[in-house]
Amino acid sequence: MRNEGNALFESRGVSRGLLICSRAFAASTLLAIVSIWLYRCVHLFAHNNHALVWIGMFAAEVWFGLYWMLTQASRWNIIYRRTFKDKLSYRDEKELPGVDIFVCTADPTIEPPIMVINTVLSVMAYDYPSEKLSVYLSDDGGSDITFYALTLASAFAKHWIPYCKKYKVESPCPAAYFNTSAPPEEGSEDWASIKDLYEEMKNQIQSVTELGGISKELRLEYNEFTQWESFSSARDHDTILHILIGVSSDKEVKDIDGCTLPNLIYLAREKRPQHHHNYKAGAMNSLIRVSEKMSNGLIILNVDCDMYSNSSQSVKDALCFFMDKEKGNEIAYVQFPQNYENVTKNDIYASYMRTISEVDFHGMDGLGGPLYIGTGCFHRRDTLCGRVFSKNQTTSNYWNRGNEHRFLEEASFDLQERLKNLASCTFEKDTQWGNEVGLKYGCPVEDVITGLSIQCSGWKSVYYNPERKAFLGVAPTSLYPTLVQHKRWSEGDLQILLSKYSPASYGFGRISPGHIMGYCVYLLWAPSSLPTLYYCIIPSLHLLSGNHLFPQISSPWFIPFAYIIFSAYAYSLAEFLWTGGTFLGWWNDQRIWLYKRTSSYFFALVDTIGSLVKFSSTTFTITSKVADQGAYQRYKQDIMDFETPSPLITILVTVAMLNLFCLAGLVKQLLVDFSRTFETMAVQIILCSFLVLINLPLYEALLLRKDKGKLPSFVTVISVSLALLACTCFTFLN
Repeated sequence: MRNEGNALFESRGVSRGLLICSRAFAASTLLAIVSIWLYRCVHLFAHNNHALVWIGMFAAEVWFGLYWMLTQASRWNIIYRRTFKDKLSYRDEKELPGVDIFVCTADPTIEPPIMVINTVLSVMAYDYPSEKLSVYLSDDGGSDITFYALTLASAFAKHWIPYCKKYKVESPCPAAYFNTSAPPEEGSEDWASIKDLYEEMKNQIQSVTELGGISKELRLEYNEFTQWESFSSARDHDTILHILIGVSSDKEVKDIDGCTLPNLIYLAREKRPQHHHNYKAGAMNSLIRVSEKMSNGLIILNVDCDMYSNSSQSVKDALCFFMDKEKGNEIAYVQFPQNYENVTKNDIYASYMRTISEVDFHGMDGLGGPLYIGTGCFHRRDTLCGRVFSKNQTTSNYWNRGNEHRFLEEASFDLQERLKNLASCTFEKDTQWGNEVGLKYGCPVEDVITGLSIQCSGWKSVYYNPERKAFLGVAPTSLYPTLVQHKRWSEGDLQILLSKYSPASYGFGRISPGHIMGYCVYLLWAPSSLPTLYYCIIPSLHLLSGNHLFPQISSPWFIPFAYIIFSAYAYSLAEFLWTGGTFLGWWNDQRIWLYKRTSSYFFALVDTIGSLVKFSSTTFTITSKVADQGAYQRYKQDIMDFETPSPLITILVTVAMLNLFCLAGLVKQLLVDFSRTFETMAVQIILCSFLVLINLPLYEALLLRKDKGKLPSFVTVISVSLALLACTCFTFLN
């Protein structure tokens, strides 16, 4: 039995009453789904003129039913966690392990240096012994501007970290702190002073950023810029490694109070055009190797450059899981949710992904652990390096062994030169890096397959979603980057499904069937586009010809369809409101769900098939963190932005206009014989009306709006033409 008195964390499930209601709903929904399948089978050959259409409807409904069953796995055993940091704090600080923090950036244009260094400063100021923290910035853009910003941040940290400790700053990100916090009652002068220092640093960084490069005067002032002498481009340069703060650095390592500062290291790994650099996974693996020879922290935290720390206690929260004497030895990583600071109340682009964050991942935790999502995740170093779990392993001395390479006592220049080879293009040749060691290669979502392989090695993971969000990032403020982001995720997920790391094969016998089902929910995003598009187009088109594809209202077969329509949306709304959302937020979530499935996921499927037949290749697209001011203002007002012309937007407009034309064409039939038309085609009318209603912002952007967020004329002409052509051809053929 678990000794709760010594436990550093506790786990609890949902209430028994809620669990019974959820499972009763699942049972009744399953019965309705089977009834719908039975209806299709019974009536399939009764519609010889439209047999192929009915087969298509049956195939779509089978897919929806099976996919729904997969989603129920993550609702079967939902787990919530709570940590006891006070018990951890009673331990001797000598027992606390070293923590290496990896911050990754790749492009100073779409990931502004001021945002990057705010993230760096936020993780340097954790409420944790500074001598046990090491922060590494991986700059895959090799930007001298980013490096310059980091040198200024290293100087500012000498003031910022003591300030955070003195006034117990909960959100240690300077930008967020000064934007949202008032001066402390007894420290207004300190507040004003530190704010002035921050503004001075910010202005210096922005001045250099606007110039687009480092001036000759600055290059002469900072000797470190000599490392850029071999720099040709972001894809062609030597390894650039510099210790800004550390035991072996030449810089002062104390803050203004005389206390030790966290180590701070800059790394731009070697890049050559003839060598594939494996994107973020390659950067992370370089960091793992370099940090092992420097600080060798037993715990590794990785965060994206736009995900700043919003809680000074996150390291201690994670250690409560790792250092728990009974359960800690089986935990490989602790995943925090990906939250955003700029999400509006009604979350117009569904960036928060509320159901996933507040329900699905808690359910995955109950199955063996959540996915590794690539940011806001604490890892055991040895599991990232390929260590397989063993029930007989002991961790009694694991945390006490300290750090074997706590910044070797040698000159900064000598250490840097000796370690540069670890981040070279050729270091991994003929090694197991990217395969058995480090993050896995070969997929745009390398984080997911890395987490899966760790879990298949016997380890468990933990999902921790504290009341105070641990990390906050920047969500897209217009529709196009939202769709691009989900296209990249769904394309990578599908590639996993088709690779040797497919949970159905790779995970079989290694993780539970429920866990496999939980993974497949995300890996099947892209294929879900086809049945969704079919359901959004075919039933609406058949309204024009009066062909009913669903049972009449008077038929008993109508009941399961009506039950699915009503109960599914009622349950979804209740679940959304229960997790803290709003009704309008839920409605926006339904719209973006539709847009992702008919746009992002469809093009992800097409591109994946194209790469399989060597017609196209997979590309890694970084989502821009720079928001256009006009788009940002519309975003704050919950007004959708359709400004960017793209095939992703075009297909949305085409489907929306097709449904509008079909509903308009139905009006004549309703005027002639309303009761008979509605009796025979009620489900199709409801479906088409729903699709028109949910697309109201799109119609407004097409017909009424005059601002820059309206639909581009080029997209409008193409989409309307395609929709009219489809309706005309269908009517003619029928």
